[in-house]
Amino acid sequence: MLKSNTETTENFYKPSRKKPIYPIQKGLKHYLMRFGRELQLPALYNDLTRFTYTLPIRDKNGKDTFWESAIYDMRDLEFLKENLVKNYAILKTKGDFSFINHLDVAGIDFCYFGNSQPFRIRIINKFNDNQDHYYIKQADASRVYGLELEHLLSPNRITYFTSKNTLIEEHIPGIPGDKFISDYLYQPNLNAVRLAKEFVKFNERCFTHLLGDMRSYNFVVNMIPDIEGYQYRIRAIDFDQQSYEGRKNLYLPQFFKENNAFVALVSKYLNQESIAQYQAEEKTLMAFRLSSAKYRIKELLDIMSMDAISKQDKIDQLKQELFVHFNQPLFLKTQTMGQIVKMQLKQNLRKSLALIPKQATPGKLL
Repeated sequence: MLKSNTETTENFYKPSRKKPIYPIQKGLKHYLMRFGRELQLPALYNDLTRFTYTLPIRDKNGKDTFWESAIYDMRDLEFLKENLVKNYAILKTKGDFSFINHLDVAGIDFCYFGNSQPFRIRIINKFNDNQDHYYIKQADASRVYGLELEHLLSPNRITYFTSKNTLIEEHIPGIPGDKFISDYLYQPNLNAVRLAKEFVKFNERCFTHLLGDMRSYNFVVNMIPDIEGYQYRIRAIDFDQQSYEGRKNLYLPQFFKENNAFVALVSKYLNQESIAQYQAEEKTLMAFRLSSAKYRIKELLDIMSMDAISKQDKIDQLKQELFVHFNQPLFLKTQTMGQIVKMQLKQNLRKSLALIPKQATPGKLL
């Protein structure tokens, strides 16, 4: 069965309070340019930091949201409005500016809480008042690796671009996990078995490519109407902790107290055989995604293997814990987090990769 952290001390399963931002080095920059992720943006992260003051944003119950509305002087605001709309056009249509005259910036919000200290840009269609969001953050190499691995290995596709020290990301729609627990988890129309199944699959995806800190407010839940009730998809929305931490269990969402309600659902509705089945299903799907994009993933992991995106003590701890978990001595030979991720993919997807016909994927996968 999946276990929660009620059996452990709370502090042991807390991620680092502050993760350093790792710059994008030459190898990763070349990869991003090669696959169309690096380009020139009209408005960069530093342009947004010139706000005059901020006002706290509270939810309907008066609770602090950790977001603040950024206020700019008129000259800076005019520049930002024009160029943030262009950023949005680049994100959505790869630079087709033919429709930007009916778009405007409805607000710029700043989050002081996150590692990347992101800005949330609200774009409004002046014809119909429809709003959309996107995010501008400091370009962090570990976050970029997380976005790219999620794009290639998960069932989700993500649109993002980098430009110098700036990263822009599309808004990932869904109900925040903590909000889902409080407002939807106990509704009578909940399909508990399907949701439990999806949490098992999400747990497996995170562990397989070592995406950490998936507490309930760092992922969203999508509810998709189906012929019989709802299907569910859990999507990560925060990639700051891609292969940074040293503790193995920080890459397993089941061990965060914020996710105990999901773990309880799994324990109540799924037996061990069903859990093993759903884990195998997700590994098989990841193996097929890996085989279909093997050259791109190999190029990414080779670059990641040469990059410094964590501290040495965390690297040493993680490779030791994964060696114990899998009883695989090859983990002890790894020297970087990128090498650990490559070994983790090999180890966790080994059985599933062996089932893929060799004629369908000639050459080495990893």
